[in-house]
Amino acid sequence: MSLHETSPAAVTGRKLGLALLVIAAAQLMIVLDGTIVTVALPSIRAGLDMAESDLNWVLTSYALAFGGLLLVGGRAGDLFGRRRLFRLGLVVFLLASLLGGLAGNGVVLIAARVLQGLGAAVVAPTALSLLATTFPAGPARDKALGVYGAMGGLGAVVGLLLGGALTEYLNWRWIMFVNVPFAIAVLLGTSVLVEGERERGRVDLPGAITATLGLGSLVYAINRASQAGWSDGLALTFDAVAAVLLIGFVVIQRRSAAPMMPSSVLADRGRLGANLVMLLMGGGMLATFYFLTLYMQAVKGYAPMLTGLAYLPFAVGIGLGAGAVGPPLLGRTSARNVTMTGLLLAALGMGWFSFLTPGQNAFTVLLPAQLIAGIGLGLVTVAITIAGVRGVADQDAGIASGLINTTQQIGGALGLAVLAAIATSTTRSQPPGTAVAAALTHGYTAGILAGGALYLAAILAAALTLTRGR
Repeated sequence: MSLHETSPAAVTGRKLGLALLVIAAAQLMIVLDGTIVTVALPSIRAGLDMAESDLNWVLTSYALAFGGLLLVGGRAGDLFGRRRLFRLGLVVFLLASLLGGLAGNGVVLIAARVLQGLGAAVVAPTALSLLATTFPAGPARDKALGVYGAMGGLGAVVGLLLGGALTEYLNWRWIMFVNVPFAIAVLLGTSVLVEGERERGRVDLPGAITATLGLGSLVYAINRASQAGWSDGLALTFDAVAAVLLIGFVVIQRRSAAPMMPSSVLADRGRLGANLVMLLMGGGMLATFYFLTLYMQAVKGYAPMLTGLAYLPFAVGIGLGAGAVGPPLLGRTSARNVTMTGLLLAALGMGWFSFLTPGQNAFTVLLPAQLIAGIGLGLVTVAITIAGVRGVADQDAGIASGLINTTQQIGGALGLAVLAAIATSTTRSQPPGTAVAAALTHGYTAGILAGGALYLAAILAAALTLTRGR
């Protein structure tokens, strides 16, 4: 479903307002769940007796399932009914959240996060499609799209603040339970959404399964190798499994009549570059949240609520970059220039984080570096979203925009696995007698610096692939 099509929607007035509330609430819930667990990670580790090396799976499992199945979820909605699949995704998300809140060990919690990612992969694209079928083209749809987009930025911030408040004043399980009434309320409002016409075709399920399992195997291999060594037999086995599955994914895409990633979308060098930039940026961004949370709570001893509040400079920076600074800049110069400028600012922020120390005042590095990095990431997000759909055919607009979200999620999962391995290795390599807080800080800053290197690589990718014109 292209957002450029004329909607046959007949809803008006108050029902349109309720429809916007339903779609915006669904988008907010899905996005905030990507960050709501971040602040609670130390509490989860203590409550479920999880090893720190396994903790990143709480974030990675959601990102892998969400990113790996996102395009298939959107396609399934087109074929089998967007409102029907939207409701099904909400039910899966609701039940997964309930399971996560009741989890008695880390394995069950991670499994619940995978199911949450599956639900999110259906809800997110069908919500956007339902927006197009419910709101008539023109000012009403433009307003709805603006609110929908704002939920993406607001959700990450709300997730950090809500996660901190729930963890501190109740307990970490409520970061899962809070989704239950949220999802029920959205389900009750779905009757006002317009279904729209179904399309013909089929879902590339083999492609989705091989891609998701292949990436999951690769992440497991990296995590295993960081603990047992790069020559560990199990790590090498999963490396081989990942290689076979990912090669199988490429073969399936080349032979499929309805591939998950149509070659026409990635045939353009600029769109290919936009997705590569988002992949690299996603890797650095998720890992930064992970390391800063552990630094604030494990090293500085911040309570969960204070940790959430300490992320406000990041939120303000992303809001400034994406909302106040980015759009005017894009009116004066190219998406390529805005992207490279944003990535340079983000890399500078990551370099600033490298000066973190255990006893340091937060106003020296922690807070100002967040603001600089946030402005940069906000600029990149708005510019790359435009570059990723520029010149695409109307019938592929949904796939092109969905692919940007997919690469960000997949990049986050892979990047976190690699950077966490670097941080763990750095911490272990500290000389005997090094204080625990100092050793941990060295590891976290090493991981963040490696994330900065990803941003520098993304600058090179943008310079070589993105078009110069406005």
